[in-house]
Amino acid sequence: MDQDGRPVLVLGATGYVGGRLLPLLLERGWKVRAAGRSDRKIQSRPWGNHPNLEIVVADALDTAVLTEAMRGCRAVFYLIHSIRPGEQDFATLDRRIAYSTVHAAREAGVDWIIHFTGLGNPAHLSDQLRSRYEVGEILALGGARVTQLRAPLVLGSGGASFEMIQAFCGSLRVMFAPRWMDAKCQPIAISNVVQYLAGCLEHPETAGQVYEIGGPEVLTWRQLFRIYADEAGLPERFILVLPMRIHRISIWWMNLVTPVSVALIRPLIERMRDEVICRDERIRQIVPQQLLPCRDAIIKALGEVYRGEVASSCFDAGSTRLPEWVGGMPESRVFRDTFSIILDGPPELAWDVVKRIGGDTGWYFGTFLWRLRGFVDELLGGPGLSRGRRHVDTVSMGDHLDFWRVVAVEEYSRLLLRAEMLAPGEALLEFRVQGLPDGSTELRMTPSFEPCGFWGKVYWWIIAPSHALMFRPMLKQMARAAGVRILHGPVSGHRQNAPAGE
Repeated sequence: MDQDGRPVLVLGATGYVGGRLLPLLLERGWKVRAAGRSDRKIQSRPWGNHPNLEIVVADALDTAVLTEAMRGCRAVFYLIHSIRPGEQDFATLDRRIAYSTVHAAREAGVDWIIHFTGLGNPAHLSDQLRSRYEVGEILALGGARVTQLRAPLVLGSGGASFEMIQAFCGSLRVMFAPRWMDAKCQPIAISNVVQYLAGCLEHPETAGQVYEIGGPEVLTWRQLFRIYADEAGLPERFILVLPMRIHRISIWWMNLVTPVSVALIRPLIERMRDEVICRDERIRQIVPQQLLPCRDAIIKALGEVYRGEVASSCFDAGSTRLPEWVGGMPESRVFRDTFSIILDGPPELAWDVVKRIGGDTGWYFGTFLWRLRGFVDELLGGPGLSRGRRHVDTVSMGDHLDFWRVVAVEEYSRLLLRAEMLAPGEALLEFRVQGLPDGSTELRMTPSFEPCGFWGKVYWWIIAPSHALMFRPMLKQMARAAGVRILHGPVSGHRQNAPAGE
């Protein structure tokens, strides 16, 4: 297909697949519109300032705004998936987003939608995969030609499947597993997935078709785990298959020993129970490419992890929205503590310590207590500490830091984190670095919490006494890590019903 200057719109541009597809489209010369709820999150990506990139701020549920985002586009990539069923009925949310997209596409005159989703056994579809299939049907209701690409399993650094395999193999020498370990699958490398997606634009005959995309090999999960252990240089892993279908236990156990949340693990485990193999290989003739074998895909993924070059992650999909009370709503009942310390040095030294927090660096003090909180969070189905952070020494809008999400970054002066751990309320943790007239620097930490009902207040009353025990020594250790002398503090204060950001 000729590139006539019309852009293509990518919905889900900062997600796992979108974050890989978008730079490939730009590399091939396409004009791209990246839609997201945060323009700063898109701009923080390495391709965020490309001359052929247009950023549009749009919520997929806002049909009017989505219509304007689609206007003049030759095609729309639909890469949106609701992955937080705990927040609301995910099938209903999927349905609402799909209908919003249909109405917007019809109003804007877009007649081609390219949809990527998973492939499952039609006789035993998981609830999430059944919802994804329904989305494909809804997208076609408005008259647009819908191309569907369905993959059994995607292998790539930062992907949910790879993260699960990496953590599971790395944590356990002897693995007890249910019978699905001997089920067959057909993994495809993420690089091949985005090649297929981009290739569809060049082949208009793919419009209106459903394709199954898989790699060149069919193997069992047991074989896949052993390939990973071999390439990661791990000792031989012993897999003991239990003669039973311990479905719920598998989900709980995987959540406990891997950084992947229950919301992502559940559809993976449900898909693992059955043989999932591509029966239709037409796409290979239409969009020919060199398909990576599983071993090569794992080698490539491990190399990206070791070099710190993970282009996108399944953890990137968190929202960067701020609670309403951050704007200083006086009616909000917000609990807040402040801790500060004065350092003998420039702001740059303090900021260098702040921006490295979390992940392998840790939280400078009380490592056991942080891990304990993360362990409890994982027991309850939350992310815990194990997902780490994207980069060791850089922090950007939308990044994940253990069980936090970066919702604001002002270089050398401010880092604001929103908790994604399970808690009866909304929690923020802010770091501020401010140069003082005498050449010293103030480093300030502010945990804040808006409780949800009575139990939210109880939660705060329980954890608040630990703040002084944790955060004062933490500031001292941060000063030590920065290599600067403490001039004053740490000191603390307590405020309630105060506007956030004061």
